[in-house]
Amino acid sequence: MPRVCPFTGKKTTSGRTYTHRGKAKRLGGVGRKITGKTKRKFKANIQRVRAVIDGKIVKINVSAKAIRNGMIVKPQKRTWTPPTDADILETPEE
Repeated sequence: MPRVCPFTGKKTTSGRTYTHRGKAKRLGGVGRKITGKTKRKFKANIQRVRAVIDGKIVKINVSAKAIRNGMIVKPQKRTWTPPTDADILETPEE
């Protein structure tokens, strides 16, 4: 399962982290030097949510940006509550 949002197209991208040493010139040093470059991944903020698609409720992986911008429609909350003891006593027995 790829880490890609079907609505925004966000996916994992590659990049680097830079390691520095030294003191900044503005603080009286000779300047910051780059001592290493390490490859890394920038992962998209993908969330698994329930959404209404073509009238059906399905679980899909979408980015947080798609959720924030309202690109997905979430299903309505259930209104069912379990019966209480008082409700059970009121029902006539057969």
